[in-house]
Formats: sequence, structure tokens, C-alpha cells
Amino acid sequence: MKKIIGMGNALVDILVVLDDEKLLDDLGIAKGSMQLVDMTFSNTILDKIKNCPVATVSGGSAANTIHGLSKLKVPCGFIGKISKDDMGGIFQKDLVNNSIKPHLFIENGCTGRAIAMISPDSERTFATYLGSAVNLTANEITGDLFSGYDYFHIEGYLVQNHELLEKALSTAKSLGLTVSLDLASYNIVQENLDFLRDMVRKYVDILFANEEESLVFTGVCGEEAAFVTGEMAEIAVIKNGEKGSIICYDKNIIHVGSISVKAVDTTGAGDLYASGFLYGFINGRPLVNCGVLGSLMAGKVIEQIGAKIPEEKWGEIQEAINTL
Repeated sequence: MKKIIGMGNALVDILVVLDDEKLLDDLGIAKGSMQLVDMTFSNTILDKIKNCPVATVSGGSAANTIHGLSKLKVPCGFIGKISKDDMGGIFQKDLVNNSIKPHLFIENGCTGRAIAMISPDSERTFATYLGSAVNLTANEITGDLFSGYDYFHIEGYLVQNHELLEKALSTAKSLGLTVSLDLASYNIVQENLDFLRDMVRKYVDILFANEEESLVFTGVCGEEAAFVTGEMAEIAVIKNGEKGSIICYDKNIIHVGSISVKAVDTTGAGDLYASGFLYGFINGRPLVNCGVLGSLMAGKVIEQIGAKIPEEKWGEIQEAINTL
């Protein structure tokens, strides 16, 4: 079995379901975005939701994707930075408990956290305090981290450190790993547009983006966006939620539908889509099949709160995979 290592911001997700969108308005946070905030603002939000029911689970985009792959029995590892605190312990324990090899750098301070505010229509808005995650440096990324792995999956949220992102991409690529990148929130793509385009052209084999991200990244939408991104990366995947996805490879377009589900929370949908797609790709499935697997995983995760699929669902997911 091929092995995959992920890299991203090691965060703990704090999930809260909102009765309405007033809190977002009061905070001045755009619905559906991912805003980077400092500890003071993060604590302000926590104070405002202190009387609401919350759930705390390990998170971060790439970590969610790697978690999904591990549950499908793909050998996995993860690179990130945490602190010696309770949330750091939650994050590390989750990796170990799910058979993911930790490649974690540990420091004093506070482990990063992402407050996910879930609107009544199931859209999620993140206020992310990166904490120790942001202190991962390019100097810490060495070739031995990638030893024994065949694939490398990295999240675009690391673009806050250009040197780090390029060091990771270039190192993995030079060692012969197949590289996949999932773009960050549309506002982060806009702020780092030229750099991200350069990184994709130089190093990325598989590019994932949602509809908003692909529009910002290319200036166009739909099939045209898939064509444009397909000229930069070998395989381009545009994730369009309930409309399915568009895959471009060698100037050919593949449309894949979504599965019918009752959406509860879209947190992690794109991350788990990447899990399903990469699982199919690692196992040599046709690209259309990879897309179907991505839709299956995305559909399953949005049926509950949070970015983790419950244990009891994995048996039926495996049965569905076996029929494809």
C-alpha cells in the first residue's frame, strides 16, 4: 500500500451551532470565510458562546483529510506544530488513536484553535487562532520527514508563511512524491494569489479548490476554471458542494455528481472529499471513480456536526467503496 503524509496547521476545532447569524454580524466576520484572529479576539468569541453547547475535536484542513485516509486503511503521517498544553494533547492523541504517525514539533505556548460557527443553513464560518501552528518554520522541514512516503498532501492555509510552504512543496517534489494541494479560504487565496499560482505551476500534481476559491484563483468559474487550473497542475479538482465536482485532466473535463444527504454541517466536506479522491487515486482508480469516492466521503461528513465521520459509518462507507 502506498503511503501519504500530510502537513498543515495543527488545530483543535471548537464547534458551535448558531441559532441565527447575529453573532457573525456583531463580530464583523464574513459568513463562510476563514478569518485569522489573535488570541484576544478568539477569547472574545469564546466568551460570547460560553452558554452555547460546543464540541471540541482535533482539526485543521490537511489533518482532516489525513484522518479520513487513515480510516480507509491508508498508511498515513502528519507534520505540524503543537504546544505542551491540553489542546496539544488532544491533537496528538487523536493522531495516535487513528494510526497516523505523528511528525510533530512541540513548543511552549498555546496550540492553535479554530472556532467553527455553524449557521442554520449548515454553512460554517471559522475564526482561527493559529497559536503554535504558525511557528512551524522552513528550517524544520527536512527530507527525512518524507522518507518512506509516496504522496504529500498540504493545505493552502500554510501560505501565511511563504518560505515554509515552498520548502515543503519543493522538498517533497524533489524526493519524487506526488504532491496535492488544497487551496485555503477564498480571502486567503486573494491575498496570496501570485505566490499560490507560482507554487502550483512549479510543484503541484493535484490541486483541490472549491467554487469560490477557484473563481478567485482563476478569475473564471465552472468548466473554464477547471481548464485554467488544469493548465497549472496535472489534475485539477473543483469542488462545487451539492452541485458535485469538476475534474480536469489532460484538457478533458469530467463531471461528478454529489450524493443526496440531509446536510447538518458542512465543516470538513472539502477535506473529506479530498480523502475520498486521494484514496481512489492512490489505489489506481479511474478519475471519475475518484470523484465519486470524494462525493461519498463529503456527503457522509456533512450529515453530522464536525469534520469527523462517526465510527459506525465507516463500515457502510467501505461497503459502498467495494461496489464501485
